[in-house]
Amino acid sequence: MAENKIQSTGMRDADGRPGVPQPMAGAGALENHLGGEDARNYRRYEYDLVAPHVGNSMLEIGSGLGDFSAQFLPHLTRLVVSDNDPYCVEQLAKRYQEDPSVQVIELALPAEVPVAEPVDTVVAMNVLEHIEDDVGALRCLARVTKPGGRIVVWVPGYQQLYGDFDRKVGHVRRYTPKTLGAAVAAAGLSTELLKPVNFLGGIAWWLAVRRGGASYPNPRLVRLYDRTVIPVTRLVERFVRPPFGQTVLCVARVPERADGTLHPLGNGHAEQAEAGQ
Repeated sequence: MAENKIQSTGMRDADGRPGVPQPMAGAGALENHLGGEDARNYRRYEYDLVAPHVGNSMLEIGSGLGDFSAQFLPHLTRLVVSDNDPYCVEQLAKRYQEDPSVQVIELALPAEVPVAEPVDTVVAMNVLEHIEDDVGALRCLARVTKPGGRIVVWVPGYQQLYGDFDRKVGHVRRYTPKTLGAAVAAAGLSTELLKPVNFLGGIAWWLAVRRGGASYPNPRLVRLYDRTVIPVTRLVERFVRPPFGQTVLCVARVPERADGTLHPLGNGHAEQAEAGQ
């Protein structure tokens, strides 16, 4: 292996306490199926919403097997991938063993993040909802993000959509723009973008999970949804700001002073929310 040796936090937080475990591969496989081979349009939808906010260096939290962050690699000078599942960490190390620009770490938030140097951007796709201390997790991420850098958070939206699937994959909660904005502010970050996305997906999820009682995404329905609903969603959301969605997207900023130094964490303020309750 080149410079991307596996590093581990030992699953403890910054004060030496055991970290809150995130779901292991079995549960993660359930959740990631929504963005797998059956949902290529959805994966592209995710990428297109996140990519404009990514700088030259990136830390991905909850990388799984690394397929999402791999899309960014040609545009990055440095990539750090992480997961709390030893199997995923092993596979990530094998994937990037010949690439010295990629660092692989084992990480369960909240914990000290052992990156070689701070990054421009942190991306956490479907991670924060698994963590009881979400504010603590965001503070840990802010400490390894350059002043003025971004933390991009993608989480499941709206507690009304919480169902058996959420319980199976270890979701502590689902978010609204208001509750996610509150967590971001409590972590000392400012808000650059905060909105629900995938309005039609939210309706479909409500029908399937809350009304229909589905506890696992049916691959046939996922493919149908990907071919029909996602293209319409992308078109509609170009012109209409959705009032509700399956997902909440947030781009948070790590503040900086006029002299370029980092503000003390914990004194931040969420500046805007593009959608409310």
